[in-house]
Amino acid sequence: ASFTLLCFRSPLGTPLIFGLLLQAPFTQPSTITQPNFVLLLADDLGIGDVGCYGNDTIRTPNIDGLAKEGVKLTQHIAAAPLCTPSRAAFLTGRYPLRSGMDAINDYRVIFWNAGSGGLPPNETTFAKILQHQGYSTGLIGKWHQGVNCESRNDHCHHPLKHGFDYFYGMPFTLISDCEPTETPEMDRAFRRKLWLSTQMIGLITLTAVLGRLTGLISVHWKTLTCLAGFSLLFFISWFSSYGFVRYWNCIMMRNHGITEQPMVTDRTTSLILRESISFIERNKHKPFLLFLSFLHSHTPLLTTKKFLGRSRHGLYGDNVEEMDWMVGQVLDAIDKEGLRETTLVYFASDHGGWLERQEGERQLGGWNGIYKGGKAMGGWEGGIRVPGIFRWPGVLPAGTVIDEPTSLMDIYPTVVHLAGGEVPQDRVMDGRDLLPLLRGAAAHSEHEFLFHYCGVHLHAVRWHQKDTGAVWKAHYVTPIFSPPGAGACYDRGFCQCFGEGVTHHEPPLLFELSQDPSEAKPLSADTEPLFDTVIRKIGRAVEEHRRTLTPVPEQLSVSNVVWKPWLQPCCGTFPFCWCDKEGDN
Repeated sequence: ASFTLLCFRSPLGTPLIFGLLLQAPFTQPSTITQPNFVLLLADDLGIGDVGCYGNDTIRTPNIDGLAKEGVKLTQHIAAAPLCTPSRAAFLTGRYPLRSGMDAINDYRVIFWNAGSGGLPPNETTFAKILQHQGYSTGLIGKWHQGVNCESRNDHCHHPLKHGFDYFYGMPFTLISDCEPTETPEMDRAFRRKLWLSTQMIGLITLTAVLGRLTGLISVHWKTLTCLAGFSLLFFISWFSSYGFVRYWNCIMMRNHGITEQPMVTDRTTSLILRESISFIERNKHKPFLLFLSFLHSHTPLLTTKKFLGRSRHGLYGDNVEEMDWMVGQVLDAIDKEGLRETTLVYFASDHGGWLERQEGERQLGGWNGIYKGGKAMGGWEGGIRVPGIFRWPGVLPAGTVIDEPTSLMDIYPTVVHLAGGEVPQDRVMDGRDLLPLLRGAAAHSEHEFLFHYCGVHLHAVRWHQKDTGAVWKAHYVTPIFSPPGAGACYDRGFCQCFGEGVTHHEPPLLFELSQDPSEAKPLSADTEPLFDTVIRKIGRAVEEHRRTLTPVPEQLSVSNVVWKPWLQPCCGTFPFCWCDKEGDN
């Protein structure tokens, strides 16, 4: 660790080290500060997709190696079941509705680079605090927290405004629209409705014109001209955005500059890996934070030829195995620079795997193991329970497994405290410092309750009863699976958070997760003597939690998520946006 390295440079180094060796393992003093941080966050990876979490058919030796050399969390929980709100919580250490980054409508993520919503400038990320502590901070890969507010170049939501010194990657998220050979993914059902409406309006206009020419309909040419003009304007109004998704959303940036518009997907993986290793090499002589936010394993599952056909699970398995290889390359770079003992490495996924993502017979989404549900489902474990692994040789005990409720929000205070900073005192923080738990100094997580939201709608609450070890979970709302009993919402592609797509439970569905992690057998007052006591306890916790919430602007409101041409990042003169600064020419 960095503390030991400092000891060697001091004349008191030898006695200090001798004293440390006499102590029990992994009880080094709290003066170990300012390690490097490498945070590895997968996209849409299911907890069942990783070898050390029970998968024996997808090969993930490098991720598994992290678990062998460090600490594996078996109850690591995302604060939201979708990308944008989960990542907002990860970056801020707060439930996403506290920053306005959860939705009251069906638009639950950032939809356009040219939307005006995003992570508010008044939110303080852990990167910003580490920046003030003298760290070099870099984000490589996916952002998906917005770009601009009022003009094309104000960059109010950009990573560089949120504490990162360096950014290379996608300001948006990977979608199938980025791959010309793939079926469009973004707002697919809505786009079909727009096409149908356009065809109907066009047919009405054409019929009226033909009727006027043949004398069957008595209508003024002026009226027909207005109808034709309306048809054209309607088409332009939506096709100007949805017709060019690949150009508007599938872009790569370096800091504020666009390097590819649209992105060249064949080389994206190699560029992200190159940039990650280069960041480590450039900053090896001072403390650094590298947030490697993978585009894997989100559709369209960009996978290089080297890994195609290698796994037993088709393209999705190939993609996961390639990501594992990338993890290995980053770990090798850390070792090569002699940073292994001074670097805390963390691996997780932003939420559960996408069960409904299929194309014909191909399963393109992940697997969530024994846990019910998946991506977009705010309450069921499969949507929010994710891999969580820490490695810090010499500080964290190797081969440790911890089955305590922890959260992605906990990374914030853990990283900030190790860097010598302080978490903000002017706002409610929901994350808890994990270091005592990880090092074995604490037996239990500091979380007594965790609240599981779907958008801004509270779907479930988890209560960790520390004196007995029980983990109770009450579901107030659950999605209606379609077809019934299918375990997901295959008919819609996503499960809803509210309205006709959910069931409200009174009394709530209650499970004891330490006995029933698959949430297969709901308890009742007849089968569980503590049923009423547990429900009342959780109900009081919900009331207290709601008292801590304050109104904030809705970043994912319809007005904030719609495409605004004046906010569109553009490499050129809008609307002629095209460039390739990574190519040979």
